[in-house]
Amino acid sequence: MIVLYVLIGVAVLAAFAGLHYYAWRRLVRDATAGPGWPRRVGAAVFVAGPVAMFGALVAERAEAPFPLQQVLAWPGFLWMAFSLYLVIALLVGEFVRPLLRRVLERGAAAETTAAEAAATAESEAASKPEPEVPEASSEPEAAAPTRRLVLARTVGVAATVAAAGVVGNGAYGVLRGPKVKRVTVPLAKLPRSAHGFRIAVVSDIHLGPVLGRGFAERVVDTINATQPDLIAVVGDLVDGTVDDLAPAVAPLAGLRARHGTFFVTGNHEYFSGAEPWVEHVRALGLRPLENARVELGAFDLAGVNDVAGESYGDGPDYGKALGDRDRSRAAVLLAHQPVMIHEAVEHGVDLQLSGHTHGGQLWPGNFIADAANPTLAGLERYGDTQLYVSRGAGAWGPPVRVGAPSDVTVVELASKQA
Repeated sequence: MIVLYVLIGVAVLAAFAGLHYYAWRRLVRDATAGPGWPRRVGAAVFVAGPVAMFGALVAERAEAPFPLQQVLAWPGFLWMAFSLYLVIALLVGEFVRPLLRRVLERGAAAETTAAEAAATAESEAASKPEPEVPEASSEPEAAAPTRRLVLARTVGVAATVAAAGVVGNGAYGVLRGPKVKRVTVPLAKLPRSAHGFRIAVVSDIHLGPVLGRGFAERVVDTINATQPDLIAVVGDLVDGTVDDLAPAVAPLAGLRARHGTFFVTGNHEYFSGAEPWVEHVRALGLRPLENARVELGAFDLAGVNDVAGESYGDGPDYGKALGDRDRSRAAVLLAHQPVMIHEAVEHGVDLQLSGHTHGGQLWPGNFIADAANPTLAGLERYGDTQLYVSRGAGAWGPPVRVGAPSDVTVVELASKQA
């Protein structure tokens, strides 16, 4: 198994290096006339970018000093997103390149025709005696950029501008905070008295070296503005330790809902210590549901630990959370990953609320996320159980979203008896 992981890692690194070489060749080597400072600067950028990216990843996972993580995170993670869309734009440019070449060739042909006509006119004029005048100096033809250089520079500039625009817009979409999405979910077992009960679902806030206290405040304000009956924080709240991120998560103490705020772990909590985080959010006023259930009168609310906890002896226990409940009552389950839906179906859950996927976060990553999860985003039914998956409020790695806008979802429960 270790050998397999090593081979996969080598293959990924080789592909990464190959794509960066391709981007360097198109943007730097092909677009510069020869050795000189532009080529040296371009090479330096294509070395510094990947180094910063891997530095940011290693610093976060190795729990390096938090100031160092913050210094590396912004350039490193932004390069991750920028290089992705730069390569995509350059690949699109390969299809545009032949069209541009034809345009340039036609322009050159027109110039040649004009030059020939001018030469003919000069030849005719030369047959007539004219006073001698000094010859005008002309620039060597080689001094003008060749069609190859013009083509390479045009495609390179267009690709760079396109990639920067996509990443800039995606970063703005994350940093301004999530938008509110509203979904109505009918539950057959929900009594009429609970018709219209509103649960604000927030997942994948990912407070860490990039998204900090200011972002947490925007998320809290967005949730409170919906005036929910209950708030569900369904995992991946943080990327880091309690010591480093306690100031960033402090605004969560301001969450307000009539029936309280509940929390379940996501896989990222286990990367930095789930137990300290469970205790910390409890101190902030959130109620952790560690394989536990509460009866809210109209329905049961249960929560299970994330499947990543299995590696730490702290995985989900559906029997403990749901085994002895009255199945005539509606049950809502908080579970970070959508793949947990199959156990929810077996235990007669009516609605599972999840996150984890980010909706793919960066197109075309949505195709990979969709293949790895039963539901990428939104509401779907599995037998008698419905699954709602939020795209999440924040972002992991690059603070950028493309094709997967962030959200806080207000799930309104509807009674079929109403």
